[in-house]
Amino acid sequence: MNIMKKALFIDRDGTLIKEPADEQIDAFEKLAFVPGVMRNLAFIRQKLDYEFVMVSNQDGLGTEAFPEDTFWPVHNLMMRTLEGEGVTFDDVLIDRSFPEENLPTRKPGTAMLGRYTSGDYDMAACWVIGDRETDAQLALNLGCRALILKEKDEDSFSDERIRYVDSWDRIAEILFAGERKARVRRTTKETDIEVRLDLDGSGRCDIRTGLGFFDHMLEQIGKHGGMDLYIRTEGDLQVDEHHTIEDTALALGECLLRALGDKRGIERYGYCLPMDDCLCSVALDFGGRPWLVWDAEFRREKVGEMPTEMFLHFFKSLSDAARMNLNIKAEGVNEHHKIEGIFKALARSLKMAVRRDIYHYELPSSKGVL
Repeated sequence: MNIMKKALFIDRDGTLIKEPADEQIDAFEKLAFVPGVMRNLAFIRQKLDYEFVMVSNQDGLGTEAFPEDTFWPVHNLMMRTLEGEGVTFDDVLIDRSFPEENLPTRKPGTAMLGRYTSGDYDMAACWVIGDRETDAQLALNLGCRALILKEKDEDSFSDERIRYVDSWDRIAEILFAGERKARVRRTTKETDIEVRLDLDGSGRCDIRTGLGFFDHMLEQIGKHGGMDLYIRTEGDLQVDEHHTIEDTALALGECLLRALGDKRGIERYGYCLPMDDCLCSVALDFGGRPWLVWDAEFRREKVGEMPTEMFLHFFKSLSDAARMNLNIKAEGVNEHHKIEGIFKALARSLKMAVRRDIYHYELPSSKGVL
């Protein structure tokens, strides 16, 4: 049986080592490693079966503007330092052309990578790791995925194969333990709901349930939980709000459960939050057993279009579907603040509980199962 190979196509400047303002690392004093790169690359090298391929554009290397005798001593020191930490490269590919030459060997062109696209490598299982949009485009050109060390902005790719991350810790986590994403579609005679969740997102939300205040509360979960959350709910609001709220909670809870996977390495528990006149606490446990303790009373019948009696029902349905314990308490005089405080406390509790440590990748249970 022919086993397909996997590779990480790793950029150099800005990814392994910090890139100076003049974009040329041609002196020893300019050499500085990106935080976390050695520890995490050594971990990936030890634990996973990727080949390491360095792919770098070095504009005009060998010309008078960038002579080789200023490049190789610093480059070789970098390689020896990485090797001393257990990080070795199977291949080093450097393009020397200028951007205006538009050569196919220059990233995001793939001409340097012909041996990897000939059929021996499973490109869908390979990753490009870099810090620029050219690295993201290289991944798309190769037919693989990318981890880009930069904050996503308006010029960034909106392709699910391109992931923007903030650290080498996150890169190692994704490569070792996988992405924690889930999608749930729930359709009944009363509601049609789609929920998409990325536990390791950046707090981006796109939520429409037909209930403005409910949307606002659900956005708190994504924003303050650091999760990307997409919700579309079409419900029988001409009847009342009950089915829309209950079924959204069930779909969101199921999405949480799926995204968590086997729960290895997570903190499991989590939180407490003040908000102006209110004190709201949400403690939770992803222990696999649903339970809700609810200690919150509201003096208003509705906040916005949302009946306050439905908040208890929302959290009960969420707890059931996610198979988690929820203990919720709230006190204060402003009902809006009280409810918002509960949702923000839930978000922070979720953020704490789903945090994952790949260096202690064990199931957080003495029973051996969650």
